[in-house]
Amino acid sequence: MTEILFGILSSLAASAILLVLGLLRGSRPLWWLVAACSWCTGTGLGRVYRHQSSAEQDIARDLSRARWVKVLAGRGNVLTREVFSPLWSGELSPECIQVLLPDPRTQGDSWLVRRSHDVCRFDPGFTPDLLRSQVRANIDYLGHVSRVQRNLELRSFNLPNTCRVIATDRAAYLTFYSNSAHGRNSPCLYARAPGLLYSIALQQFDAAWMNSSPLLPTPQP
Repeated sequence: MTEILFGILSSLAASAILLVLGLLRGSRPLWWLVAACSWCTGTGLGRVYRHQSSAEQDIARDLSRARWVKVLAGRGNVLTREVFSPLWSGELSPECIQVLLPDPRTQGDSWLVRRSHDVCRFDPGFTPDLLRSQVRANIDYLGHVSRVQRNLELRSFNLPNTCRVIATDRAAYLTFYSNSAHGRNSPCLYARAPGLLYSIALQQFDAAWMNSSPLLPTPQP
């Protein structure tokens, strides 16, 4: 029993060390080392991007191969950038695209308001209503997109705004938001399917989806 426990702790320690190295260096030569350690521990961690924004080229490649796409975002600005444009133009047509954004209609002590207050602390130009207006703008954008991309389902949630998930049937990109930085400046984890991190990403999405409200008519088969 002691030997088994020691082996588990050693594997976890090795994963932690490699994760730190990846965050500090963020260089491709270290990715194979992270992936090797991930294979040993079963986490499915394949790469670590020092900043979320640096993963967009790889996200675009995975979207081009996807059978389905799931997105859980705290604001959704990435959905209006070039990385997603092939989906919205109809160039790519996966079986299903599910998108979750915070509900901008909520008032009072909502999770969107709480996230706004967090960002205000480190970004002086970020007013309390700015995040709400940006989410509204992205919802309007996707509403127009849905006229072309009939497989799009858009829903809103009022749950802890703590992470971003972009997942396909092959992999997931997972970013945990910090209370002291914008999501674009936070590290992004790439998790292959199958694997522990990939399962966690899908569970996070599915839990929010079950507690969400539709913003667009349900797509017809």
